[in-house]
Amino acid sequence: MDNPQPIPFNRAEFGDREEAYALEALRSGKTSGDGPFGKRAEALLAEELGAPRVLLTTSCTHALEMTALLLDLEPGDEVIVPSFTFVSTVNAFVLRGARPVFVDVREDTLNLNEELLEDAITDRTRAIYVVHYAGVACDMDRITAVASARGIPVIEDNAHGVFASYRGRPLGTFGAVATLSFHETKNYTCGEGGALILNDASMVERAEIIREKGTNRSRFLRGQVDKYTWVDVGSSYILSDTLAGVLLAQLERREEIRQRRAAIWERYHAGLRLWARAGGALLPTVPEECGQGYHLFYVLMPTATERNDALDSLRAQGISATFHYLPLHLSDVGRRFGYIDGDLPVTESVSERLLRLPFYNGLTEADQGRVIAAVERL
Repeated sequence: MDNPQPIPFNRAEFGDREEAYALEALRSGKTSGDGPFGKRAEALLAEELGAPRVLLTTSCTHALEMTALLLDLEPGDEVIVPSFTFVSTVNAFVLRGARPVFVDVREDTLNLNEELLEDAITDRTRAIYVVHYAGVACDMDRITAVASARGIPVIEDNAHGVFASYRGRPLGTFGAVATLSFHETKNYTCGEGGALILNDASMVERAEIIREKGTNRSRFLRGQVDKYTWVDVGSSYILSDTLAGVLLAQLERREEIRQRRAAIWERYHAGLRLWARAGGALLPTVPEECGQGYHLFYVLMPTATERNDALDSLRAQGISATFHYLPLHLSDVGRRFGYIDGDLPVTESVSERLLRLPFYNGLTEADQGRVIAAVERL
């Protein structure tokens, strides 16, 4: 019997509409940013989220960098952030000279532990960055209450949670600003892309300037000024209209994509529930108040050794499972800020034990059945 085809960890999937929109953009000659497809995608997101303004960006990383500029972060400032996140979340403000204050995560959702938030705040705290891990919301009631009482803005890194919700309200609409990702690995993708969600209308004009290399070009294009010039700091953060066309097609198919991913997530959860219970592994927790984004599926193995053995076993069978974030506070850069082993015990334990399973829109039932059977044999 021939060896079965390898199962990738992720594979982007595009259809006829994505190809048609990309081709239309190419043929139009309008392929730079802020074009017709970009405007349509921004309008769709703003309407779905109920946000005053959405700006497409070249990546979620760049959207995060824009938040640091909007907040005027500078050396000496502190930003509270989970260590269990991608480096872009922290790089955004470290680039401005601000210092990360890492906070441990909850054992159930792997989100920032809201019970530790108040103790992390000092008179130098300028922002709280939250990450909705796996598209499952943080406890935004407690987080926003603490932040509001101290007058500290909340920034949502919602790279995992596009169209997810908390108590029926879309993620990305709780903070002053939020960011989205449309990277190849995300639910809705154009290869590389992101968005800045502006929930504070007073930030919109400056955000447009920052995104346009620090110029007031957006006002010029709307006929509000007769020429444009350099008026603030900024960079080139606008998504090309060719990629915006691909993204728009994905967003227009959002319900179809969401249903596919929900079915994959539920199949994993149902198929592995008994195995996990018998072996002491943990499956994802989704609190009742969270409408999740179905971004990924993970298993928390009992020990680091069992996780590593599982990775080796699955890969030997052609199944591309993987780990996730290494704790940022224990990275080379994190240690320069004075962090040491043991500072964030939950983060450190979770990182060693987490096993991510293949998860993408086109994952077939047959391939997913292979993954589940292989996990059950661990």
